[in-house]
Amino acid sequence: MSNNYDVCIIGSGAGAAPVVYELAHAGFKVLVLEKGPWYEKEDFFKDEIAVCRRSTFTPPLHKEQHVIEEKEDGKWMATPTSQSGRDFWNGNMVGGSSNLMSGYFHRMKPKDFRLLSSYGRIEGANSVDWPISYEDLEPYYTKVEKVVGISGSVTAHPFLEPRSTKNFPYPATAEHGITQWFDKVCKEEGLFSIQTPRAVLPFKVGQREGCEYAGYCGSYGCSTGAKGSAREALLNPALQTGNVTIKERSFVAKLLSQGDRVTAATYIDAQGRHHQAKAKIFVVAAQAIETSRLLLHSQSDFFPNGLANNSGQVGKNIIFSSGGSGEGRFVYDDLPTNDQKMLHSVGPFVNRSLQDWYEVTLNGKKVKGGTVDFLFEHPNPVAKAKSVINEELVWGDKLKQRVLKRFSKERILSFEIFCDWLPTDNTFVSLDPKVKDQWGMPVAKLRLDPHPHDLVVGKMIAKQSERVLKAMGAKDVNSWISSSPPPNLVAGGCRFGHDPKTSVLDPDCKAHEVANLYVTDGSFMPTGGSVPYTWTIYANAFRVAKKIIQQLHV
Repeated sequence: MSNNYDVCIIGSGAGAAPVVYELAHAGFKVLVLEKGPWYEKEDFFKDEIAVCRRSTFTPPLHKEQHVIEEKEDGKWMATPTSQSGRDFWNGNMVGGSSNLMSGYFHRMKPKDFRLLSSYGRIEGANSVDWPISYEDLEPYYTKVEKVVGISGSVTAHPFLEPRSTKNFPYPATAEHGITQWFDKVCKEEGLFSIQTPRAVLPFKVGQREGCEYAGYCGSYGCSTGAKGSAREALLNPALQTGNVTIKERSFVAKLLSQGDRVTAATYIDAQGRHHQAKAKIFVVAAQAIETSRLLLHSQSDFFPNGLANNSGQVGKNIIFSSGGSGEGRFVYDDLPTNDQKMLHSVGPFVNRSLQDWYEVTLNGKKVKGGTVDFLFEHPNPVAKAKSVINEELVWGDKLKQRVLKRFSKERILSFEIFCDWLPTDNTFVSLDPKVKDQWGMPVAKLRLDPHPHDLVVGKMIAKQSERVLKAMGAKDVNSWISSSPPPNLVAGGCRFGHDPKTSVLDPDCKAHEVANLYVTDGSFMPTGGSVPYTWTIYANAFRVAKKIIQQLHV
């Protein structure tokens, strides 16, 4: 039993690491319990079979899974992911899924914090205003830029959020020549081409090397440390203080409590042995779905429906990032020789985004739109080879010619759309009464019921994004807008707010009903904005760390 810690933190990703970093540098003793293994940058490799086809960095579904509940013919149907093959894990290791992110970092806008008051109520959606403002979080966005390391150049445009600094602390990473085409077309179309902020260092800083431009960012760990993962940017420096203990392969099964206080975390190590860890304060940052699951499972006489859940709000209002993707094909034979050589170049980033449609008009009314990031298709060779085989079965020379064309005769420029996923009553986490994990604990059941408004907005933005690719000369331009949620962009479940009846956490992300419990992963978010979540999760965790330090000093 461990008793000599000021704070015990469950999880080690983007929501946990800023708290670890701040507490350690303030001199407090911190215990981190992480379910996954501890990899360093030397352990990361560019093996598509291992990483993307066999999910090396996520739990095997026969041992750990979820149950997904969706409507079929008007009835709710629940299917374990071990049967469907769907995977709602996204990183299971020290540093969490931040190890595997692409590092596209955008701040939320001031109106994102006031979704309800800015755009009004949408029937069937549980939109609310945040209990804090953009101005409250802005200093911590800035802190992330410096500590985690964000590169790029601030581009003036109509939807640029207010900033306390003029630019990012690091210059942009090397850019591909196609950005010149993109910038030219956007100017001609009256659009504002934005240099995408990236949590990727362009050169060596401290113990972290600069980007090696392998092109394998999304789904892969960074072998140089350039990517601003929680492990590389925050946990490793925190460890150097001597105030942090990280226990890998330590699965927290339950939080014990007496009255309104957590007394211990019970966890299971790699050998199956059970332990308890005690601390003055507990922080949960296990990823939105798993955080809700842990709290729901941590029942007691005082909390018969789960820890901090006398309001019945734990697990409610789960959100994802709505949107979709699209692409266009540039055929080398249609281009001058110099342009062909330019497109053949691999490594440098496209690093371009558009936020011209961050607000759009629908049925004569202004509504929230979204962000579009442009990038080359992932260099994964197996995925590229598979994409040439549509519904027609081909083999032999015909297959060889298609693969040759795909790898040497064309280049695909893609886009990804990020919009608000409106929270609804029927997108939530509960405990499945039948399916258990390898430790005998009920798995999380995730009910999914996306709001139809999300698809409408996504399709509007996709149409405009297609227009850009066509103006650049791309062929076979297509887009795919789906209500299927991306498992790497999940939040909600423990939304923060002023009213204990409608929220789990107070504005400082401390549980309304528990005196020494904080939640600092994306669970706190009542709405998600129209950007990827990671920067906001980092920033909020830095903000909450300051509140925890104040409580420890009392």
